Amino acid sequence: MTTTNGQNPLLIGHGIPPFTEIKADQVIPAMTQILATAETELNELETNFIPTWEGLVKPLTNLEEKINWTWSIISHLMGVKNSPKLREAYEKIQPEVIKFYNKLGQSKPIYEGFKQIKAKENFNQLEPAQKRIIEASIRDAELSGVGLEGEKKERFNQIQLELAELSTKFSNNILDSTKAFKLKLTEKSEIEGLPPSVLSLSAQTARNEDIEEATPENGPWIFTLDYPSYLPFMKYATNSELREKIYRAFIARASSGDFNNQPLIELSLKLKKEKAQLLGFKTFAELSLARKMADNVEMIEKLLQELRIVSYDIAVKELEEIKTFAGQTELKHWDITYWSEKLREKRFNFNEEELRPYFPLPQVLEGLFNLAKRLFGINITSADGQVPIWHEDVKYFQITDENEEIIANFYLDPYSRPSEKRGGAWMSDCIGRAKITVEGKTSTRLPVAYLICNQTPPVDGKPSLMNFIEVTTLFHEFGHGLQHLLTKVDDVGASGINNIEWDAVELPSQFMENWCYDRPTLFGMAKHYETGESLPEEYYQKLVDAKNYLSASGMLRQLHFSLMDLELHHRYDPEGKETPQQVRDRLAETTTVMKPLPEDQFLCAFSHIFAGGYGAGYYSYKWAEVLSADAFSAFEEVGLENEKAIQETGKRFRETVLALGGSVEPMTVFKTFRGREPKTEPLLRHSGLLK
Repeated sequence: MTTTNGQNPLLIGHGIPPFTEIKADQVIPAMTQILATAETELNELETNFIPTWEGLVKPLTNLEEKINWTWSIISHLMGVKNSPKLREAYEKIQPEVIKFYNKLGQSKPIYEGFKQIKAKENFNQLEPAQKRIIEASIRDAELSGVGLEGEKKERFNQIQLELAELSTKFSNNILDSTKAFKLKLTEKSEIEGLPPSVLSLSAQTARNEDIEEATPENGPWIFTLDYPSYLPFMKYATNSELREKIYRAFIARASSGDFNNQPLIELSLKLKKEKAQLLGFKTFAELSLARKMADNVEMIEKLLQELRIVSYDIAVKELEEIKTFAGQTELKHWDITYWSEKLREKRFNFNEEELRPYFPLPQVLEGLFNLAKRLFGINITSADGQVPIWHEDVKYFQITDENEEIIANFYLDPYSRPSEKRGGAWMSDCIGRAKITVEGKTSTRLPVAYLICNQTPPVDGKPSLMNFIEVTTLFHEFGHGLQHLLTKVDDVGASGINNIEWDAVELPSQFMENWCYDRPTLFGMAKHYETGESLPEEYYQKLVDAKNYLSASGMLRQLHFSLMDLELHHRYDPEGKETPQQVRDRLAETTTVMKPLPEDQFLCAFSHIFAGGYGAGYYSYKWAEVLSADAFSAFEEVGLENEKAIQETGKRFRETVLALGGSVEPMTVFKTFRGREPKTEPLLRHSGLLK
């Protein structure tokens, strides 16, 4: 349970995590000790604080940071290096962590202390970040049940525990059910249509299953429900029966047997509604919006419906075009992705797989980092070997500014590992920027981020050859990372992405995706992994031309998820006759052009809203996409070929959106950058949906 020097590495409490020394059996002893110390410190602070920034906020922040350092490492490893032992330890100690945070959030002395600070005459003399932190602390205490007493308080705390456990269980069920499915093929006729990269990956998967004789040419081939395996199979496999088999497995993930999330969904929605009502809100959506930019559900739905009305008829037309091309009046759900890809190939005369050799990860990273230098004046270089890592594929990078001073670092864990790593892609913070004082000396603690993707791994001695979706995903997560890494805020409560309203936090990530189609950016990274030859011009034109292929269908899909999330968290009655699945089916009437199959249990794998903090907040993607498209249009307006103007605009973006973090209200940040409030027109134009 200890390191070679006798100390549990999870008790260090600061700095870069010693990943190579951390073991699952260290989790419970470390957290038990940390929570006991924190309990004592909280009790002392409650009786001895002075209602000032120095006398309350600083010691409270120090207390929270000690817990957060250890708990965030454990949570991070749950996402990237999940194991039965770690899972068991996490589930055992998680309730104790929740109990402590309940106590902290409901501390009346601390709450009153924050209110006293705000009531003082010198409150307005504080820094903007500090004022926002104090105001957010008062609001968060109220939303954490500080005003509850007796049975209501006990019930609220019980709900908090149950929701945390449900979230963990929900995520684990998806991981386990994804891992449980394997489609083993042995006949060459079964893999017809699949490109070499897919066969290489499936043969490597087979070898990982101890089928040592597996080769890309002769198999056997194993396909999984992991995206780098599943999606190419749906796009390229000519065998419709096999597509049906893997499709049906995919839509049924975590919906039956030991990994069934259906009862978890119903219980989660019931508990969320009860929690909201204990706090005086009618619905969980209203509670959720208390921390967001949007004022109310109706305001959000108005935006989403505007986008839906523009998209729906075009999406109907897109489906008809696919059917006509396929020569069939009716297509099955497992045929859509296949025939969509075939129509794309015909219409734009290229196959997405043809682009993979031009997007090796090292080259894509070089192009991405050159863009960051061009826009924001930063230099990013490899720092591999300087810190411990949790897997041999993890990379580490250093960021320096114009004066060659180190300002931040980040990890990149790029590849899919379905045996231990949850699906999707995300950014989370490892260390937040802050001014810290040690032995009388004050210095700036530099931020460190985790960037996690699940792209195609290197196969058969080749680098990771990325498809274009994987490229845009990397840019997206890097955008999140930039907001954490380039912050100029020195108070950790508002630095980076901290204290940013949830529906604004996707702005920099979606903004960065736009640059994947920018000519200098694309040609800077699209180089053949063997020859170094640049992407042929014709491919660039085809890629740009195909950018908005099926964009209405894509828009509608996101609107379907967003409206469903709001409906479940705002109007759905857990005691009523309608089930969550029936809610989805009802909304599908106006938000899908091809209704889901009766056995489609998408909700059981909708981890964003049941395990990822996006409950009543999935709309944030569309909300922030309006902001990000408008932000990118600022660069278009000055001319993407005007290097001086691009750099000036990039500097302004860095100094506002990326630097200010949660220190300023997001609409003010946007208006400071853009000079006005956001408009929807750039998003519709970028999506090719303006008539």
